[in-house]
Amino acid sequence: MARGPDETHFGDRQVPLGDKQALVDDVFSSVATRYDLMNDLMSGGLHRAWKDALVTTVNPPKTERPFAALDLAGGTGDIAFRIAAAGGPGTRLTVADINDEMLAVGRTRADDAGFDVEFVQANAEALPFADKSYDAVTIAFGIRNVPRIPVALREAHRVLRIGGRFLCLEFSSVDVPGFDALYDLYSFNVIPALGRAVAGDADAYRYLVESIRRFPRPDAFADMMRAAGFARVSYRRMSGGIVALHSGWRL
Repeated sequence: MARGPDETHFGDRQVPLGDKQALVDDVFSSVATRYDLMNDLMSGGLHRAWKDALVTTVNPPKTERPFAALDLAGGTGDIAFRIAAAGGPGTRLTVADINDEMLAVGRTRADDAGFDVEFVQANAEALPFADKSYDAVTIAFGIRNVPRIPVALREAHRVLRIGGRFLCLEFSSVDVPGFDALYDLYSFNVIPALGRAVAGDADAYRYLVESIRRFPRPDAFADMMRAAGFARVSYRRMSGGIVALHSGWRL
């Protein structure tokens, strides 16, 4: 069904564009304390390898050379902590997330682990950071929840320094014949049941599965990145196309 110019999708539902952010906030507020555990259960631990691939691509310097990285929609700190562990003493990490409950989990984890990470409540569509202030901007499994993705991409481009890199890890479209049907069966039946059992919210995980199916295919998302100003745009499918790692540079 076609949607109007002031509408967007929330999973398989059509909703007013202005309502989506609050609906997404409700989802993540509901699951914040069990979010990372659910990632392990849903992916069989594969999300760790996908995130390691992202961090390897970021390649933070292991020296005292200053390197500033911003992780968007990364409230629990998972990506930021991995970059901090891989980088040297010159690496500075900022996490921006619109959801305060997710940020609270991240701040607690950072204190417990001794990571020096700045946590900022911010909307990816209107980042409170100066132009050209980061060497890398990352987002993992968060871009599909942004109501206006092109706006968020332009903001990521704006805050990158010249020569900086944007990396987006996101669920994608399975490209292995036969595996796609099995993946759909697992996604729409097992994942909501896990969400009910572990996080106490099947509907939140049903939305997350539906949002994956609504996300643009890799070629289309690459075009969106180019339209936002990124150069040398590329992507790499992993695990049979379950996820894709998108890359773009500010030149």
